Amino acid sequence: MHHSPNSDRPTQKHLGDRGLIILIALLSAFVPLSTDLYLPALPSMGDYFGVSATLTNLTLILFFLFFSLGLLFWGPLSDRYGRRPVLLVGLALYIAASAGCVISWDIWHLIAFRILQAVGGSAASAVAMAMVKDVYDGRKRESVLALVQSMVVISPAAAPVLGAFMLPYTSWQGLFAVLALIGVVSMAGALVLQETIPSRYNGTMAQSVRRLGAVLKNPGFASLLIVFSLVSTASLAFVSASSYIYQEGFGLSEQWYSFYFALNAVGLIAGPFLYLWLSRHASRRSIVASGFVVMIGSGVLVCLFGSLGPLAFALTLFPASLMGSAVRPGGAFLMLDQQREDTGSASALINCTGLVFGSAGMVLVFLFGKNLVLGLGAINVAVGVACLLGWGAIGKRGLVRF
Repeated sequence: MHHSPNSDRPTQKHLGDRGLIILIALLSAFVPLSTDLYLPALPSMGDYFGVSATLTNLTLILFFLFFSLGLLFWGPLSDRYGRRPVLLVGLALYIAASAGCVISWDIWHLIAFRILQAVGGSAASAVAMAMVKDVYDGRKRESVLALVQSMVVISPAAAPVLGAFMLPYTSWQGLFAVLALIGVVSMAGALVLQETIPSRYNGTMAQSVRRLGAVLKNPGFASLLIVFSLVSTASLAFVSASSYIYQEGFGLSEQWYSFYFALNAVGLIAGPFLYLWLSRHASRRSIVASGFVVMIGSGVLVCLFGSLGPLAFALTLFPASLMGSAVRPGGAFLMLDQQREDTGSASALINCTGLVFGSAGMVLVFLFGKNLVLGLGAINVAVGVACLLGWGAIGKRGLVRF
């Protein structure tokens, strides 16, 4: 595969540089938007369908599972056929499936449409990070990754608040109608998008998919992938359990739950900006290591004091949210930097593996039964320790140039 220099890559005539960054941020936000908007409605959805919390949670867990599988399909496909065609097809499926969620008449139909929604939405995430690699290089790429991820995590803060305030005026069906509208807005941006890929993979479709294996054989990429995907185990465990902790554990209303959820999301928003500031004064290696140490300490505090009340839980978890988000831009930059080719496949693997580990966290936290606060604290401690050890091993073996 031949790569053109950046100067040869087409500028965005209609979107411009700022519009392209906003579109990439919106596409990257499809996971939190598609889950967090209806988090406040999870308990009431269980009552509506007359099913258990475990069955209702399948609308989350299976979404993440099929979203992950979809990434592995769309990512290599975008290397072969281009980012724009893949994006248009995926968004069309996402919009149709979101409309299907609105008219679901039982939990199983909702789960089926959520699976289709996941497959369509995964196309957006598959091409988003690849587009950053297509267009930007060096420090500019790292800055855009940080900015995009900061914009992305605004959605976990805003989506539950929006969902909670919509519920008194609409039903959970109305929340899925909003997701369909977000899909339509994204489609409008995709229609005016000019192709970003500098050159395409010339092999067959089957060969394109097999490039996933070639990327995984890169030891530097694979080791970084495991370390930074582990972070998602802790963050998605919180997403899965948060409504039950705040509403059923602490007895808060849907509106108060959304505010406390947003408090932790502030840490997610600030993390990438904190990373950019720290990177002017410290090395990437030390920033990431410090982030993992903070996650461990925060997890210990959650175990000790998180059960005292909603504010204590939110404040003790905040450092983990902040630093878990702060390590992501550096991790994403390093992973993309390991691959000169197969950017779509690399992007797909980054997103997919993060979601797989995150889905495991969503299941693990409920193994603690009613002790969800203790479970989240323990998961943060375990993730922090594992990531710190892995990060140290990568440095000692010289697998990656920091």
